[in-house]
Amino acid sequence: MDPNGNKKRLVDKLNKQSALERIKKEKFKRITVSFYRYCLLDNINLLRDDLFTEWSELNVLGRVYIANEGINAQVSIPENKWNIFKKSIEKQEKFKQMPFKIAIEDKAKSFLKLTIKVKQKIVADGLLENEYDVTNVGRHLNASQWNSAIDDGAIVVDVRNHYESEIGRFQNAICPQVETFKEELPEIKSILKGKEEKKILLYCTGGIRCEKTSAYLRHYGFKNVSQLYGGIIEYTQQLKKNPDLENKFRGKNFVFDERLSERITDDVISNCHQCSKPSDTHVNCKNVNCNLLFIQCDECNKKNKGCCSPDCIDITLLSYKDQVKLRKGSQVKKRFHSHKKIDLSKKFK
Repeated sequence: MDPNGNKKRLVDKLNKQSALERIKKEKFKRITVSFYRYCLLDNINLLRDDLFTEWSELNVLGRVYIANEGINAQVSIPENKWNIFKKSIEKQEKFKQMPFKIAIEDKAKSFLKLTIKVKQKIVADGLLENEYDVTNVGRHLNASQWNSAIDDGAIVVDVRNHYESEIGRFQNAICPQVETFKEELPEIKSILKGKEEKKILLYCTGGIRCEKTSAYLRHYGFKNVSQLYGGIIEYTQQLKKNPDLENKFRGKNFVFDERLSERITDDVISNCHQCSKPSDTHVNCKNVNCNLLFIQCDECNKKNKGCCSPDCIDITLLSYKDQVKLRKGSQVKKRFHSHKKIDLSKKFK
C-alpha cells in the first residue's frame, strides 16, 4: 500500500539503458522460453500481481499477457532458477503440465525487464465470442506427422504477419500479406474459400495463433484442419533430437523480443529493404520516434547509421534534448510498420 492506502502497482520502472546495464552485470546464463494456455482464469488482477511478485524474486524477465481466457508468456529465466520457476507454474492448478517451448538460439539477451499485463484476450484477434470455440481445435501434429502431411499435398498456411514470413517459412506455404493477427483471420478464411474439404495445415511461432485460427476455421466449416504442435520452435527442437527428419523450414524464425529472430537454416530468403541485397536481419530505426521495423544489411546499417531514411539520420544527430523536444506531442506510434507500403530504397535517391 502507498501512504494514501492505495494498492501499489507492481511494475519494473527501469528505462531501457538502465535495464541493459543491469543485465550486463549478470554472471549467469539465461533460458528463454515461451508458453501459453487457453483456460478459464478467475481473479486475474490478483494472479497478475502474485506472478509478478514471485517471478521478480526469481529475476525473471519477459512479457506476459493474462486474460480470462488464459495466459501467453515469453520469458527469460536465470538457468539456476529454472526448476524453481517450473514449480511456480505447476502450483497453479490451471497451469499444470504446461508445455514449454525453449528458444532455438539464446546467445543474445531476449528481454530487459518483466512486464505482466492484464488483457481482454491473450492474443488480439478481433473475433466475436460466437466465432470460435477453443475446445474445438485442429489436430496437433508432431514434426514427423507434419512432414508427412506436407508430402501428401496438404495446404500449408503461415499464421503469422508478413514481416515474420518474409525472413523464414515452410516451403510452398501460403503467407498472407498482413500486419496483424486481427487482419489475418478473415484473410485466411477468404484465401481458403472453397477448400473446406481439403486438408489444411497451420503453423506459427509457438502454436498460440494456430490454436485460435484452427478453432475459427472449424467454426466456419473447414473439416480437416491440423496445426504444428508447438509451432516452429518445437518443430526445430524435435529435428535436433531426430536428425533423420528432413527440415522443411527455410530461413529464420522471427521472435518478438530483443533478439528479433532465431536462425533455423543458413538460407537467406529475403532482401535488404534499402539496397535489395540478400539479407534477413531485422532492425528498428535508430530514430526512436520512428522505430520502423525493416530489413537492413550490414553495409546499409553502417552507411545509414541504422536508420530507415535521411530524415531519421538527421534526427539522430541532434542532441538528446532536441530529440526529446521533437517527441513531445507527437502522435507517432511505435509499432511494426509495413515495409510493403514504404519503399525504403527510394528514400536515399
